[in-house]
Amino acid sequence: MEFRQRLVVACLWTAVAGVMALTLEPALPSTLDQFARLFVVAVALFLAAVYLLDPKGLISGNVFH
Repeated sequence: MEFRQRLVVACLWTAVAGVMALTLEPALPSTLDQFARLFVVAVALFLAAVYLLDPKGLISGNVFH
């Protein structure tokens, strides 16, 4: 993937994390549902970082070609 494409995907994952963060309550998570939402936010931010930083050419490499 080119940098511009990776930047768009990273922005999309950041938007997903932002929307899910809006559904969280400001207190510490106390139910399984809140922990699952927090986990989704963490995974979305992790994926955004992976697409943006592309460690070791993981995304831009032609692994499946």
